[in-house]
Amino acid sequence: MDKPLILLVDDDRAVKQVLAESLEAEGHSIITAENGIDALKLIAEHQFDLILLDIMMPRMDGLELCQRIRDQFPGPIVMISGRDRKADKVIGLTLGADDYITKPFEIDEVVSRVKAHLRRERRARNASKTSEHVLSFDGGALVIHKDTHEVYLHYKRLDISTKEFQILSYLAEHAGKVLSREEIYEAIWGTQDAGDIHTVTVHIKNLRGKLVDQNRYIKTIWGSGYKFTGEKD
Repeated sequence: MDKPLILLVDDDRAVKQVLAESLEAEGHSIITAENGIDALKLIAEHQFDLILLDIMMPRMDGLELCQRIRDQFPGPIVMISGRDRKADKVIGLTLGADDYITKPFEIDEVVSRVKAHLRRERRARNASKTSEHVLSFDGGALVIHKDTHEVYLHYKRLDISTKEFQILSYLAEHAGKVLSREEIYEAIWGTQDAGDIHTVTVHIKNLRGKLVDQNRYIKTIWGSGYKFTGEKD
């Protein structure tokens, strides 16, 4: 089996070296970049499984890079930043990041988060290969292809991230059932992560915006969670 290929983007050489060595020791292949401009070139040349991305960098910061690549890169994007304000986390997640780790951090925590994201991506791909699966709602108005991770709304393909796809699929598979943020987080991110439950809120907000008629498919049940309201074909 090929080693997972990770792009590590950080202008701090000491941090980059320690992270690269630690991830390589766990069986990952690492390619590094010092800024967003160089990272863009590498993303065009390689098929990365995950991108580990610092926010504060010269030439192009991590937020701008995340925004520019999110629609074309389907894998996990994990941001690393010295800024730990909630507003900064929300911005990063809104732009498409799947996770947000603040400095200073324990190397073992970063490695653990990276391995967890890659593990879930692998499980999702394997599950899609062994399931049939096309989920269709409202006479084909919304179609979810689990094998290819594609979503079509009124025959137009939506540009959604991997986490957005996983959330939508999970909600659709439990259509009509109210799911709490905790249930969704556990299903998508897993119980081992020490992440922020607010991540669910941000990803669903992004997803609903792409579904145009926001209240048609994902309904907020105040105080309880979310419910998928499409009628299955």
